[in-house]
This record gives sequence, structure tokens and C-alpha cells, in this order.
Amino acid sequence: MKNDTKKGFYFKQYEAPNQSPFDKLFGIFKELITHTSGDFDEAIDWLRELDKEYKLTDEHYSIDDFIEDLKKKGYIKDELKDDGTSGIGITAKTERAIRQQALDQIFGNLKRSGNGNHKTKHSGNGDEHTGEFREFHFGDGLERISLTESLRNAQINNGVEDFMLTENDLVVEDTQYKSQMSTVLMIDISHSMILYGEDRITPAKKVAMALAELITTRYPKDTLDILVFGNDAWTIAIKDLPYLKVGPFHTNTVAGLQLAMDLLRRKRNTNKQIFMITDGKPSCVREKDGSYYMNSNGLDEYIVDKCYSQAQQARKLHIPITTFMIANDPYLQQFVNKFTEANQGKAFYTGLKGLGEMIFEDYETNRKKRIK
Repeated sequence: MKNDTKKGFYFKQYEAPNQSPFDKLFGIFKELITHTSGDFDEAIDWLRELDKEYKLTDEHYSIDDFIEDLKKKGYIKDELKDDGTSGIGITAKTERAIRQQALDQIFGNLKRSGNGNHKTKHSGNGDEHTGEFREFHFGDGLERISLTESLRNAQINNGVEDFMLTENDLVVEDTQYKSQMSTVLMIDISHSMILYGEDRITPAKKVAMALAELITTRYPKDTLDILVFGNDAWTIAIKDLPYLKVGPFHTNTVAGLQLAMDLLRRKRNTNKQIFMITDGKPSCVREKDGSYYMNSNGLDEYIVDKCYSQAQQARKLHIPITTFMIANDPYLQQFVNKFTEANQGKAFYTGLKGLGEMIFEDYETNRKKRIK
């Protein structure tokens, strides 16, 4: 019987994924709520404008229907505003959805693992099998002995007729340690993050949300602390990331580094690191008497020297600092180069494009370092 089956490629017109009206609007809404720092009313105003221009809805499903569905599904809630008036705010469920979307956008190629641990190059009495064998050492657990390989060694060493099993015949399956990583992510919220017609804070927020979601889902034994720095530095909770805004602040890099090192000193993990996202030069330090010394003109030697001192201090504590500079001014790159040299860390001049991918790759690389 003749086989008429044809091999090759079949082409057809692209068909967009079948999305419900709610899902289509919800994806856009999550983007808008991130850009508006959690302001529901402003996000909906933008959504209505987009609807007018791009016809996102029809007579069967309107923006008002979408808002009603948001309430029914538990994504928004009634709340009191700071001025005492009633309003609508997003819920923890929405915050999680925003983080998940950020992770999908930035780390879309990521395949999640179940346990969320990382491998190191340091083998020994660890907890993940490598598939290789080594000699039995005092202290190895009996459950790690490979009976098949040990009996094979006994036959080779002693022969079949005079068979005997000695300690020298024993082999164990090698394992690797699953270590933990403690990370502090520093985000610059000085006024320059929204100057010059470029929104730099939203990409930084997305990276922070994606990194938070990555660690909590893929590496649950790791720790992540997030701090922001302007005139001072303070920590923020993961749930507060969508609401993060810049302020009329200078850039107190020293305060951020001091807080980051203080947080990491309390961690028991061997692997520790600092990621710093910034777009500008350090322009502020706080003096011992509580006053602030500020200078936005160029690079102030007094301020940058204090930054270099903090970089050296982190190096002594074996805490590498990776700086992601999202500005391309030559004199700022010169400062970052000297700062990185003082810490023996790393620096990336990323711009906004590719920032998330670069942070993810560096995070993965740092987790594979050998534990000493």
C-alpha cells in the first residue's frame, strides 16, 4: 500500500492565545498598577484611556464589568485612604500576581525546581547524590555505602574463592552540599530615578519583585532583604514593593551599605551578597551628630571616600557587592570601577534593558561558588 504521508513544515496564520476578557484586561491592569505604585484609581483611569484608543472592551464586557470581577475574585477591596475618604485598594492576592508576572516577564525561561536548593562544587557529606563514587571515610553514614560497588571491589581485591569484605573495599556515593544564600537588594530611590524623562524606578521595582518571587518559589531556604536608600536607608517588606516610589532625596549610598552589612551580619549562611541598583552618584552622608552633608555637584571626594571605605569593610566581611549601574555617565563609571576594585566585587553597566536578566544570571552564578 502506498504511503502518501508528507514530511515537512506546515504554516498557518497566527492565532492569538484564547484569553477571556478578564484575563486580557488583568494582564494590562497588573502593568498599570505597578507603574502607578499601587494607585488603583489612577491605574483604572489609564486603563479607560487605553480602552478608548485600542478598543480593549466591547458591548458584552466593559471596564466596569472588569472592576466588578476584580472584587468578586478578591483582587481589590474597599479601604480608607489617608485623608479619611473611602476608596479601593489592591489585596495581597494582587501583590502576589504582580510579582509572578514580573518573574514571568524577566525570567521567562526559568524552570522551577521542587525543593529550591542550590549545588556547590564542594563535595563530601552533603545531601544530593552526584552519581559518582569515592572511598569510604571515617564519619560517612552507613546508609551512603554502595553495596554493589563495595562487593565488586572485594571480589577484585580478594578474589572470589577467598572472598572477604574489608573497610578498604567500601565505597560511598558522593554527594554535594546544598548551601544557602543571603542576599540584600539595595534600590536607589533618589529623585534622579524619575528625572530626565525616564522612569527608572518601575524597572527596578519589577526586578525586585521578580527576584523576591524567584527566591520564595525556587530557593525557599535562601533569604532576601530589600532596602531602599535616599537621604537615609530603611528596609521594606516584599509585599510593599508595588507601592514603592521615589522621593525628593539625595543618594546616601553609605547608609544603604551600612544597613545591608548590618542585616547580613545577623545571617548564619556562609554565602552572603549585596546587589545594588542605582543610577546616580553618591551625594549625601549622615554625620555622627545627625546632620547631613550633601553635595550634588560632581563627585564629592569626602562622600566617595566614605563609600570606598564601606566597600572595603564589606570585603573584610567576605560580602561581595554587585553594582548594577543604570546610567552611562563616564565619570560615574569611573567611580563605580574604583568602588568595585575596593570591594573586589562586580559591576554591570546595564541600562534599563536587560537589567532583570543580568541580575538573575549573576544570582545563579554566585550561588554556585564553593563553600569554604
